[in-house]
Amino acid sequence: MSRFFRQAGDSDSDTEESEDELMSSGDELPKQTTSTTTSTKPAMSRFLRTAGSDSSSESSEEEESDSDSDVPQRRRAGLPLRDESDEEESDDEDKPAARILSAQERRLAEMESTGKVISNGLKNDDWVAISNEFDKLSRMVQRQQNVSEPIPPFFIKSLLSLDTSIKNALADKDAKKKLTATKAKALTAMKQKIKKALKEHESEVVKFQKDPDGFEREYQAAIVVAAPSQPSIPSQKIANQQDDDEEFSTVGKGGRVVQFTSEGVLKNLQAVQEARGKKNTDRTEQIRILEKSLEVAATTYQRIRVLLALISSRFDFNSSASSHMPAELWLSAQQEVDQLVSIVASDTKYSVQEIVDDYDELVERTPQSEGGIVRIRGSIISFIDRLDDEFTRTLQHIDPHGTEYVERLKDEKVLYCTICRAQAFYEQTRQDEPLGRVIMRRLEHIYSKPNPVVQALEQAADASDTKPGTVLSDLGTSSALVHALCVFLYKSGNSLLRTRAMLSHIYHHALHNDFYTARDMLLMSHLQESIHSADVATQILYNRTIVQLGLCAFRSGLIKEAQATLQEIFTTQRVKELLAQGVHQQRFQTLSPEQEKAEKQRMLPFHMHINTELLEAAFLVSSMLVEIPLLASIDSEEQKRKAISKPFRRLLDFADRQVFTGPPESTRDHIMQASKALQDGDWEKCRDLIQSIKIWSLMPEAASVKEMLAKRIQEQGLRTYLFTYAPHYATLSLSLLSRTFSLSLRTVTSIISKMIWNEEVAASLDQASGVIVFHRIELSRPQQLAQVIADKLNTMVEQNEKTLDSKFGTSSTWAERADGNKGEKREQLQERRGRGERSRGARGGARGGRGARFSQGLGNQMGQITQRAG
Repeated sequence: MSRFFRQAGDSDSDTEESEDELMSSGDELPKQTTSTTTSTKPAMSRFLRTAGSDSSSESSEEEESDSDSDVPQRRRAGLPLRDESDEEESDDEDKPAARILSAQERRLAEMESTGKVISNGLKNDDWVAISNEFDKLSRMVQRQQNVSEPIPPFFIKSLLSLDTSIKNALADKDAKKKLTATKAKALTAMKQKIKKALKEHESEVVKFQKDPDGFEREYQAAIVVAAPSQPSIPSQKIANQQDDDEEFSTVGKGGRVVQFTSEGVLKNLQAVQEARGKKNTDRTEQIRILEKSLEVAATTYQRIRVLLALISSRFDFNSSASSHMPAELWLSAQQEVDQLVSIVASDTKYSVQEIVDDYDELVERTPQSEGGIVRIRGSIISFIDRLDDEFTRTLQHIDPHGTEYVERLKDEKVLYCTICRAQAFYEQTRQDEPLGRVIMRRLEHIYSKPNPVVQALEQAADASDTKPGTVLSDLGTSSALVHALCVFLYKSGNSLLRTRAMLSHIYHHALHNDFYTARDMLLMSHLQESIHSADVATQILYNRTIVQLGLCAFRSGLIKEAQATLQEIFTTQRVKELLAQGVHQQRFQTLSPEQEKAEKQRMLPFHMHINTELLEAAFLVSSMLVEIPLLASIDSEEQKRKAISKPFRRLLDFADRQVFTGPPESTRDHIMQASKALQDGDWEKCRDLIQSIKIWSLMPEAASVKEMLAKRIQEQGLRTYLFTYAPHYATLSLSLLSRTFSLSLRTVTSIISKMIWNEEVAASLDQASGVIVFHRIELSRPQQLAQVIADKLNTMVEQNEKTLDSKFGTSSTWAERADGNKGEKREQLQERRGRGERSRGARGGARGGRGARFSQGLGNQMGQITQRAG
């Protein structure tokens, strides 16, 4: 069949070799075979010869016989005729003089030569050549499949290597920009080709990734089964290769044989470390060598040294900072870190430290030779940090709305167990500095999680072989566990860890609705004074803590505190950026690639995000309950512009300018229409609109929050009603107010008494009659002008203070001003409200409507009442 179905590129000499191989068996006469072949050759060369076989067809039979006996056989360029093992075996008398390569072996050799061209193209970023060679390689594999031959492992390795190289090339935007248009087009085409090839050979790829050695053995076995007529030498060669694998010997770079024995572990380890970081280093081969070395390591010292190098090699597998570590590599590194911690914890005579004296890395070290303790250069806590960082980076690169994110998130349990195991080790060895770092890592995994999740993590840690000194089962609650971890960090002496522990502790209290404890801890820590000088990660944690504190106040019904806490972050209009949940894109501003990469690296994983829509709803509702009564209490447009919440006023003004208002669709629409209803005194409509917001369902205590909001809307509706319509009444019945706003008479009396005490309304309570008696005082024209001048002077003084502060650099922080001038600002605010009421009272007499709500003092009220009674 080889006469008629040979490939177009095969020469006549190749045909002779294949026919000799197929027709010769055992001790048959080779002369007969040769004569038969040569007798048929002239007829074949007329029809099936190639361009390169003209000279051979014209030669005589005598020349061929002489060349067969005296001159070594010719071979095609790039295809070896025999290997070294065949030359050694040719010395035996019972074996043939030379083994002819089969067609299958020639095809494999040709595929390997094509793979070398692809490797050279990867080094030069020549994607045009890579694309052409890959097409050739694909045709070779298709040809093998046509003759029912298995796919060689070399092709699967090439697919995976090309897939990784293409991903790295596409991720490196700077290198991609340097490519020419032709190479960039070829790169895009290669991406589609590799994707298609991986899909076609998906089963082989999965099988190879699970067990590369098993895949290789199946391929070799399939070759033997498919070619039973081959001489005994290839099968013997396969057996020798299997024996070599059992002895853990492999051929390294340059043809050097790497012996995997316990005596050569340190030498192999040094060779791997010398090649680390070089440009053309095969990282996969390095990891495989270290894995084999770990299997044959006989002493504790060798196992520790190999584990330190193996874990580092796994972390170095992806050199690009923009890509994440594959899950398989990460899990392998996590298991090896556990193994390393277990070894050094069980044998205290070996210690892994970052700073040690120099030692000979090729010499075996024992406790007897070192005089007690063998100190090895390395850092376990750095491996813990890198594991945690790589886990976070993986979650950043996965679509959070898919099942892959959930599956990957399950690995947090094994990571938490590794952190707890490392904490137990450092507690045992009394290493304070790495102990503080590992406790901080553990705290970061539990401070922002609800109790059920913390309990699941702690149960997994309790099931491990080693447990740290602080566990949930001993302390009882997650709050006690967080408290114990934070107290240790407070005493550690590291300012950064102490700051982050304090913020995590405050966040945990706020998450569990303990507002007053969290607020007091924040005020006593004075972090607001120095947080501007902290690193970016700590500033993000501070912003998250402040936001969670505001949500805690909102859930607890402390509306003013919630509004004041959330206002500072919403005024910036960069909520997502400050919380590390998104990148703020400003108009006419573009980020450089380095800035964009840095912003993406500091983004938090999706499961740690605080819902910004819920946050905005809490802030706007709080602002509504604070702002609407205040807007009703003042009449001057200048004072209205000095609102407390500018974002809320901006949205309210935009809603007022709308000609037609349809049904509410978004959360903002609900709140704005509810605000307008509250201004009109329709508190029931306001309550229904606020309670119909669907985002409240994300709160764990949604029912209690809705009930609390309904109560606050009733109370603020009563205050707004009194501020708006008090000028039209001389007296007002308490029972009528109670029925109108569905409040108890005691609650109505309490609210009005508080308003009178704070001088928000100029009135008095008549308990006997159950009415409110309103008082009006009309100001003269000079008094009104004096108040206007006083307001303008106060504004000028504030502007001059700001100018002087900015000029001489004596500006104090917001927190200092808030702490030092809180009482003064409260008095100024009350005084402004009083001036506004007095000016409105003066204008009320002229327009016959709205009188003053504030009196000039309790003495004037008593004098008027006494005069009327007289």
